[in-house]
Amino acid sequence: MKVLITGAAGFIGSTLAHRLLERGDEVIGIDNLNDYYDVELKKARLARISKHKNFTDVRINLEDREAVAEAFEKYKPNRVVNLAAQAGVRYSLENPHAYVDTNIVGFVNILEGCRHNDVEHLVFASSSSVYGSNTNYPFSIHNNVDHPVSLYAASKKSNELMAHTYSHLFNLPTTGLRFFTVYGPWGRPDMALFMFTKNILAGKPIDVFNYGDHKRDFTYIDDIVEGVIRTLDKIATPNPDWTGDAPDPGTSNAPWRIYNIGNNNPCTLLRYIEVLEDCLGKKAEKNMLPLQPGDVPYTYANTDDLMNDVGYKPDTSVEDGIARFVEWYKDYYKV
Repeated sequence: MKVLITGAAGFIGSTLAHRLLERGDEVIGIDNLNDYYDVELKKARLARISKHKNFTDVRINLEDREAVAEAFEKYKPNRVVNLAAQAGVRYSLENPHAYVDTNIVGFVNILEGCRHNDVEHLVFASSSSVYGSNTNYPFSIHNNVDHPVSLYAASKKSNELMAHTYSHLFNLPTTGLRFFTVYGPWGRPDMALFMFTKNILAGKPIDVFNYGDHKRDFTYIDDIVEGVIRTLDKIATPNPDWTGDAPDPGTSNAPWRIYNIGNNNPCTLLRYIEVLEDCLGKKAEKNMLPLQPGDVPYTYANTDDLMNDVGYKPDTSVEDGIARFVEWYKDYYKV
């Protein structure tokens, strides 16, 4: 297949591109290499995949309507995976407009590109953040998600709604994937594992929010990518049992689907730190802080639908996943 990936220099995007190229697909990778975090890391990720003859590197902003339209017209992808986004819950408190520009305006441009170029299937990144104030665990795609607690979460929920509209109006198959706290090699420097590792090795304290009373469904990068590929290969179809009398939030009478991709095995933040300490052979000095605005204390993914529809359930333990991250980190940064 010819697959267009937005956010190809990102953590998930570059890993996905690598996997698709290895299996023989052609990949068009879109990224703007913005400076939200270390651009050199993004360039290093791209270097891993640019050596493939079937990879095309495209440098545009998603909010540039004409540039996105031209890319779709030029490359005519069979399928699209939209992973480009302004990420991060906390940053959305400081720079809300960045989330509107990329996550909403940019996503409309992607939807229009798919609509006008006969794209077979659009798979797009949503987030566990959409569950917001929900406390009905484990989080199910069949739960209502109308109470986000950050603009980042609201932008991801809006993507799900926008995709549904295009599926309904234009019969465009779309699948939204709610990722649960992704970690692993080539990860994002603004994520906890990266920051914890850097500070522990430097002998600096780490900030532990909610006084450590966090539980996260930490999900290893390779498990996330496997879930993306499985769902990309299974084009979304209508649910024949869907009814407006009792509308199911996770499916539709349009070709639109939502899945959780999470480990289905929440881990306390303090246990996560303990595993990291073991892997580094060094104890952390903890700066215990209250829950931050926009954060949720617990995440826990119900993955029954993912298993039922594509036969997959993430299963990498945090012990294995953190060990692989530390190995990569030490090699990459020559620690």
